[in-house]
Amino acid sequence: MIWYEEEVKALEIKNKQLATLPQTIFYGSSSIRLWDTLEQDFKDIRPLNLGFGGSTLAACVWFFDRLVANYKPHRMVVYAGDNDIGDGKKPEEVFMFFKQLVAQANKQLGNIPFYFISIKPSISRWELIDKIKYTNTLIENEINKLYPNWHFINIYDNMLDANGYPEKKYFDTDGLHLSTEGYKLWKKIVSNAIETCCIKI
Repeated sequence: MIWYEEEVKALEIKNKQLATLPQTIFYGSSSIRLWDTLEQDFKDIRPLNLGFGGSTLAACVWFFDRLVANYKPHRMVVYAGDNDIGDGKKPEEVFMFFKQLVAQANKQLGNIPFYFISIKPSISRWELIDKIKYTNTLIENEINKLYPNWHFINIYDNMLDANGYPEKKYFDTDGLHLSTEGYKLWKKIVSNAIETCCIKI
């Protein structure tokens, strides 16, 4: 985990200088970190971006105490797992990291709503799509069966075209990271999931 240290330390320093406490933690990999409009997109629920580039679900577990545990948010949104699969991890391994994160988050933050954004169908990782789909299925089923305060946000289906392939307009030129249109889509889906949860509560 040493390669994440510089960015994690920078986040720790930045977070000590916050003028107000956040209500909503966004945590995970570069899809979170590069969300430049996050603060404006979710201004009504006071977001804090705790994404760090290249992070895996394993790294999110490892750095949870340093980056998240000191806050008392009303909710947390997570995107991770993409890079675990890209690094060659099996779906079952990613699933185990997810379960570790759930245990850690529930213990540290209590029975608040948590939202797990499904792993996206990236153009550049299309050869891994079966692993991505299976990982999403494992995590969604686990949430639905065992974790009433966790919510699975399916962005996967909405990022496909009519032929079942990734919609190019949602991706940057590298075929991995999100474009402006991609973030607009995520904002709509994530906002709706949070609003729906609040109505149910």
